[in-house]
Amino acid sequence: MVQKNLRWMASLLLAANLAAVTPGTTLAAPGNNGGGTTTTPIKHVVVIFQENISFDHYFGSYPKATNPKGEPKFKAKANTPSVNGLTQGLLEHNNNSDKASTLYQPVRLDRSQNYTCDMNHDYTPEQQAFDTGLMDKFPEFTATVCPASTYGDVSSLGAGIVMGYYDGNTVTGLWNYAQNFAMSDNSFDTNFGPSTPGAINVVSGMTGGADLTTDQGAVAAGDAVTSTLNGVTSTSIIGDSDPAFDDCSGKERIGFLPTNQNIGTLLSAKGVSWGWFQGGFTPTTAFVPPAAGAAAGTPATCTTTTNRIDGTPETAYSPHHNPFQYYPSTSNPHHLAPTGVSEVGHDGQANHIYDLTWFQKAAKAGGLPAVSYLKANRANDGHPGNSSPLDEQLFLVNVINFLQTLPEWESTAVIIAWDDSDGWYDHVMSPIMNQSTSTADALTGVGACGTAGANALEGQQARCGYGPRLPLLVISPYAKKNFVDHTVTDQSSVVKFIEENWDLPQIGNGSFDQIAGPLDNMFNWNNQRSDKVVLDPTTGLVVSSN
Repeated sequence: MVQKNLRWMASLLLAANLAAVTPGTTLAAPGNNGGGTTTTPIKHVVVIFQENISFDHYFGSYPKATNPKGEPKFKAKANTPSVNGLTQGLLEHNNNSDKASTLYQPVRLDRSQNYTCDMNHDYTPEQQAFDTGLMDKFPEFTATVCPASTYGDVSSLGAGIVMGYYDGNTVTGLWNYAQNFAMSDNSFDTNFGPSTPGAINVVSGMTGGADLTTDQGAVAAGDAVTSTLNGVTSTSIIGDSDPAFDDCSGKERIGFLPTNQNIGTLLSAKGVSWGWFQGGFTPTTAFVPPAAGAAAGTPATCTTTTNRIDGTPETAYSPHHNPFQYYPSTSNPHHLAPTGVSEVGHDGQANHIYDLTWFQKAAKAGGLPAVSYLKANRANDGHPGNSSPLDEQLFLVNVINFLQTLPEWESTAVIIAWDDSDGWYDHVMSPIMNQSTSTADALTGVGACGTAGANALEGQQARCGYGPRLPLLVISPYAKKNFVDHTVTDQSSVVKFIEENWDLPQIGNGSFDQIAGPLDNMFNWNNQRSDKVVLDPTTGLVVSSN
């Protein structure tokens, strides 16, 4: 009866961008989807990769919520562990200032302020905001003043908006997941910088090795930096130029050398099923192959829109959020759909890259891939300016409610991670695991993130990291309950977990997977839980927990 009720509730709450299996779909054979042998009880990993949130922005006051009237109430469970968050001193005597030396304190944002503008989160300004570890120049280097015409009273905060944080009355769903599963308060962006480096790091830990023959304005725009140190010359991606191998990319593009590996190439080599599923990937107009004798066909276009919860339409697909399109080996340039649901997760014309709708089709047909990366429509990815915490909650809760209805749930681990901090304030200085002396660096001086030299992985530059602190949650029948992990991890720890779980080789060659901290402490392999936690996607409150 419990399982039946879970399925019923999940079907009611399902998001529009997770479509049902259509009539006539060929079903995959249940339990025969290329899972391979694993070193843990986890047979399915689902990475939900969201956008632009620092740890303090969502969890700085955890587990204490203000609970004003009219907002969903959050009350922490007894014995909830504390996090390295915003202390009273940081809240009331913060030294963050702008160029005019005006001090700004952290400020709580309520549900009515769920829409904000995008902060400055480029590679260099984020390092400048860190101010050699003093963490006190966010208003000066990463703040964006939100215009009143679009954001109302949020604009009155001026540069202080960058100090804003939400609590359990707005990010209620995530706080309730933290109450019932495991979270980290010591996980970091692998490098400083925006979405693209973060997306690349969560699938490879390696932003170096860009192919200059694919460059179309990325280097000129400062989105890729070429450096030479001790005889090693390499080009690293530090900005948001679009992938070279994607019809829907804009004018500025770049890709990686054919020799660059990612987690997809490692999984494919071992015959383990995998897929990247992204909102809006289905093209608005399909690719037209070249006519006989012609050099090129007509590229596909991607202009599909989906609505935010306030009714605002947003373009669904973002090319630079799709890391596999930067690699010639794992790209699907023309956005070809799989020939049927049985192809999902396996080699075929889609080359493992799919529209988000195919995820649920495959899962309901018994073909859940061993490794799945999910990328929401832009309206639901949490990115300030085009999404919000409440839009994001809608997507996250619907996906996790759905996954808990599947028979594969008992061997599934969901990892919720984010691509970058958006420049939002966080008070924790990251450990600098990889130094750099490129022209884009500014952490310890002009052109410097430490001294680099032998302290740069494989001698490659413009990869200063770790960057800002980000949230990280693990939701699984094997996840520890109401647990906060303090292990130092980063985005490439996701790569490391998948590598070790399926006994794959490391990417190496300068990848951060060589030094990444493990996620293992967030699990208890000796305790398979039977409880399922169903949330309301609108309020984030617990509907059932049993």
